[in-house]
Amino acid sequence: MPRVVLQAHFPQVWSELRSREQLCDGVVRCADGGDVRVHRAILSAASTYFKALFTNSLNGGQHEVREVTLAERADALRPILDYAYTGESGVTAQNVEQVLPLADKLGVVGAVQQCCQLLLREMVPDNCLGIFRFAHQYFCHDLATRGRRYILRHFCEILHQSNELYDLTADELRSLLADDELNARDEEVVFEAVRRWVDVDVPDRKQHLADLLPCVRLGLTSLQFLDIVLAYEPIRNDEQVLAPVKEFLSEAGARRDRGVNLRSPLARPRVPYEVVFAVGGWRADRPTNFIETYDCRADRWCQSPNADARPRAYHGLVVLSGLIYMIGGFDGVEHYNSVRSFNPVTREWREQACMYQARCYVSVCTLGGEIFALGGSDGRTRLNSVEAYDPQRNQWRLMPPMHKARSDGAAAALNGKVYVAGGFSGQELLSSAEVFDPETAQWSVIPNMLSARSGVSLLAHRGSLYALGGSDGHERLSSGERFDPSVGGWQAIPSMCHPRSNFAAVVLEDLIYVMGGFNGAIISNAEHLDVDKNEWSEVQHMNLNRSGLAAVVLAGPHCM
Repeated sequence: MPRVVLQAHFPQVWSELRSREQLCDGVVRCADGGDVRVHRAILSAASTYFKALFTNSLNGGQHEVREVTLAERADALRPILDYAYTGESGVTAQNVEQVLPLADKLGVVGAVQQCCQLLLREMVPDNCLGIFRFAHQYFCHDLATRGRRYILRHFCEILHQSNELYDLTADELRSLLADDELNARDEEVVFEAVRRWVDVDVPDRKQHLADLLPCVRLGLTSLQFLDIVLAYEPIRNDEQVLAPVKEFLSEAGARRDRGVNLRSPLARPRVPYEVVFAVGGWRADRPTNFIETYDCRADRWCQSPNADARPRAYHGLVVLSGLIYMIGGFDGVEHYNSVRSFNPVTREWREQACMYQARCYVSVCTLGGEIFALGGSDGRTRLNSVEAYDPQRNQWRLMPPMHKARSDGAAAALNGKVYVAGGFSGQELLSSAEVFDPETAQWSVIPNMLSARSGVSLLAHRGSLYALGGSDGHERLSSGERFDPSVGGWQAIPSMCHPRSNFAAVVLEDLIYVMGGFNGAIISNAEHLDVDKNEWSEVQHMNLNRSGLAAVVLAGPHCM
């Protein structure tokens, strides 16, 4: 006769016995007077505390224990009993702070883990510091590790949204601010955290400035900002705090005079959370497969060894699900319909399904987990056709065509729609723009840009579209314009430092970066726009002069 296993039914039976208070052989008395009748064997299976108590290992075997008194309330115990009888605690955000300490005390490891999983799901900038400290208090190492990682990544949001920062001890704050992985766009943010924390209680907290100020990497700030730091009242009147700063400034001046890179911890860049990949393009008289990456924390371009074997220019580039996709393009002879993907973890290039049409000067973007390829040139004519790629099926499908054929345009996704602007129709340079709504599968015309722009870049940033550079048929443009769909119409924005067309553009750490392109010559310079300050600033040039390149931002620990 085959062996019958009924284990799957036990939890339901246990719950029924518990709800009916049948065959109970123990009582747990809680601080609020609530008595809970239990089955000692079931509690012993889930809890090391109850097992030890009920088997007399805690009291030398002197008598059989049937009653246990706890200092906690019954509503904190109930989810733990639910776990013991069903495997699910049902812990909520409202009671987790009471349940986790009791589950830890009773040695109910599974309930502790479920509490930690809930806290991870509930973690936001407003509460992450409290959760992090809570995890440390109860030795929840995985929760503490992941909480710290969350804090480091979302530090700027925490600084502006959460008052929990001010409850940290000096040592806790210093540990975070000193971390190379602190995700601060600049060191001004780090100093602001120090200043705000001290200002909560200046008489008591200013004594910690000598430990906290070295966490601000002053070597990465401007001289003007150093003046602001030194003018801060608790610093200005404290020689103990000023001494290391003055020593660093003296050393920095001497080293810069000798042209030597600073090696002081105060000048060491932090680890970037996002990195720009600039791929391919046209150099001098031929295409290139050159790849370089940009670290905005160090303001440094580095050549990547992971170039594809096939040089190409005027292609599209997007990131989707951690992979970089290179779409279409031109190698000086052939117009490509091919698609290649790069996995930054394995550092391998792979061929993917080809598009229906070859597309050079193609516009690309991602929306809803798919890649859109719009327009371009197949070497004979400019295209108004559109296709979308499903990476799960490795398959392209044709989409409704645009109103206008256009190569050298640009596309971006915003608010669940695909926008395309500018370009060249084969007869004229375009100022027109259109939007595709996937819900209706229709294209609609939106207001024209202020200028015709071929070789333009289009970016979505903070709820608006930014159209930058290009050529109007007379000259390369440094101008740009912004379109807010909720308002309609394009508005001029500050001009770039350099005119350029057929260049790459990305959004990195809340700044708009542009790089390379053509302005009468192929260029390598790069710059960024701070939309809060409404100004452009130059950054380190690329290592290779290129036009017709494409760039993306890759996030995560695998990006380097």
